[in-house]
Amino acid sequence: MTYRTKMENDTSRVRLEPWSEEDAGLLHALNAPELTAHLGGPETGEQVVLRHRRYVGMSAADPGAGRMFRIVLLPEETVVGSIGFWSQTWDGEPVYETGWAVLPGFQGRGVATAATRAVIAQARTAATEGPEAGTRRHLHAFPSADNAASNAVCRKAGFEPRGERDFEYPAGRPMRCNDWRFDLEDPAQEA
Repeated sequence: MTYRTKMENDTSRVRLEPWSEEDAGLLHALNAPELTAHLGGPETGEQVVLRHRRYVGMSAADPGAGRMFRIVLLPEETVVGSIGFWSQTWDGEPVYETGWAVLPGFQGRGVATAATRAVIAQARTAATEGPEAGTRRHLHAFPSADNAASNAVCRKAGFEPRGERDFEYPAGRPMRCNDWRFDLEDPAQEA
């Protein structure tokens, strides 16, 4: 069993708000070289616009298919990043995948871990309620094997390590990642 401090378990430090039209500027800020170094580098302006459209569309769709959020730091009410979960097939199994990004001035303060715990709760609800209920048991994260900070977020948020895997992100760019998995149906697996 993993023991965590109260601060590590605390999700009250953040609020997740559904992605909206007003978040285009945030997505451009998150496209910085230092934030995308483990993801193949910044996207083009056109790619960011298309990503923003997808994120807005996810907010309008059935939450069981996934959802993107802006991360709001409390009590400051400051938007500090993005996080979400979406449908994916991994090893032949329908799963959810998650990913996040936190602006540089707010990194190293537990924001990503708190937001990841909050998104686990959202994914758990999506996996157990609504039209997609019972179709996805696991939430996966695939941080680059050399991204120590994101791998630490997975560990602190309660994901189980499943080893290194070859992954392609973005499409056509091979990378080595760690496969982390959270069992959304296991009440003993605590976020």
